[in-house]
Amino acid sequence: MAKRSKVQFGNIRLKWALLRFGDRVLDQVREIVQNTGLIIYNQATELAPVAEIDGGNLKRSISFYSSMDGLTCTVTVGAEYSLYIEYGTGIYSVSGKGRKDPWVYWSDKLNRWVFTRGMHAMPFWHPSVDQGRDYFVREMKKLR
Repeated sequence: MAKRSKVQFGNIRLKWALLRFGDRVLDQVREIVQNTGLIIYNQATELAPVAEIDGGNLKRSISFYSSMDGLTCTVTVGAEYSLYIEYGTGIYSVSGKGRKDPWVYWSDKLNRWVFTRGMHAMPFWHPSVDQGRDYFVREMKKLR
């Protein structure tokens, strides 16, 4: 089984460093951290493909959590197959290490045999994280 995808912004060291700067800066950082998480969450749910066969399960598996102090937020992707969507499979795998020969499998959802050489990558996670990271770095630099 594939592991969940996860990205987290903020940590305890950030929290303690910010306590030295006072409440004004702390509130600004909370806003930046939360906005970063929301940017990643919103972009990932927008870019996540919806296949007829799964009915949007991948999109629904993306979730956003925020810590009570607002200095940490976590965005997760729970669909076990999300890595296959992100990186592709078979001959279309972006790493080039996918299966080289075609294969056939029985699909209970389609009620028929399916022949495939793999699936092209449909990146939704990394572009979202990149956009969130760019926002985070840009906004944190403004606090100097």
